[in-house]
Amino acid sequence: MSDTDTMTPSIPYTIISSDCHAGGNMAMYEEYLEDRWKDAFAEWRGAYSNPFRDLQDDGRSRNWDDERRIADMDADGVVAEVTFPNTVPPFFPTGTLITYPATDRTEYERRRAGIHTHNRWLLDWCNEHPERRCGLPQVFLNDLDDTITDLEWAAENGFRSFMLPAIPPDMGIPGLWDPHYDRLWATVRDLDLTITQHGGSGGPNYGKAPAATLMFLMEVPFFAHRNLGHLIMSGVFERFPELRFVMTEQGVSWVLQDLRRMDGYHAQMSTGRVGELGFAAELVLPNRPSEYFDRNVWIGASFPSPSEAAAILKVGVHKVMWGSDYPHHEGTFPHSRESLRRSFSDWDEADLRTIFCDNAVEVYGFDAEALATYAAEHGPTVDEVATPLEGLPKDNWSPAFTRP
Repeated sequence: MSDTDTMTPSIPYTIISSDCHAGGNMAMYEEYLEDRWKDAFAEWRGAYSNPFRDLQDDGRSRNWDDERRIADMDADGVVAEVTFPNTVPPFFPTGTLITYPATDRTEYERRRAGIHTHNRWLLDWCNEHPERRCGLPQVFLNDLDDTITDLEWAAENGFRSFMLPAIPPDMGIPGLWDPHYDRLWATVRDLDLTITQHGGSGGPNYGKAPAATLMFLMEVPFFAHRNLGHLIMSGVFERFPELRFVMTEQGVSWVLQDLRRMDGYHAQMSTGRVGELGFAAELVLPNRPSEYFDRNVWIGASFPSPSEAAAILKVGVHKVMWGSDYPHHEGTFPHSRESLRRSFSDWDEADLRTIFCDNAVEVYGFDAEALATYAAEHGPTVDEVATPLEGLPKDNWSPAFTRP
């Protein structure tokens, strides 16, 4: 009998997507809304126009339909998910899914009631498949007393992370580098919550000029990426070394350049100056910025192409989690297996298990043993992922297939 005949078949990969999206429909949200807001909700709903394609066609039910969603993910080889919002909460402006600072108290109270509605729905939705879902409740940053109250509710109800709001420039509240937020970070630490930020928001109002949408597209990465420097260089991770911060759907390769720049500034600041600018000694961090990244930060790499996969190796496999972006059109569904073959066929099995599963278990508290049962039935095999993809799937325009 040959050695090959006696080999134990390899265990399928446990695939956890660090980037999925879900939400309730209007009727569901109305059920979770406090009675005092029902009349205002009816008025708001009557005037609302939905701009999102994936919430207008047959695919919209993937956001809330348990049977359909689980069947999709099983077929795609994904057994668990970190879930961001994907439907508009009550009282939010057209096209807005993620909290950003409200400009007046009345609007703030309305929109906070809206995210409470989404968060209550999310709790019940996650509890339908608790071992397979890590939902991300939303909070506002307008009033830190309210923020802390909402985070305490999230932790008491079993949530393990939350979604950090974007702060567009000139919105009248401090940036994340400000010590104003230290009591928030202390609460997050004490509640043992992971901070998660999603790309795609935080930019200024570009107005209605013909090129406005193009300008948004060009600059949205900058406004998503800048929180990394804000939190590291201002000393947040020095003061709160226990924090876990995840940056999702923002690419990977940019991290290398940003860390090189921050490390360079840090070295210059140690001399007291960066060019013509002087810096007080107390602003110089004890450690290099790249060291804080290695301790406190993880990247949720959505639909990585082969070149982004190569960047993961440079950033560090212990720092990155794979994501599908389900059910978005730019996501890898229903061809996640093919995307894994295209980007990772020449990778070591141990490294793939780290980015597919182990990092998400560490950061988000998934139960690897419980998920192994689903992976045994639905996960892609080691041999499958190691088989190079020869042709691209038809009608799938995910960056996983369109980028080198």
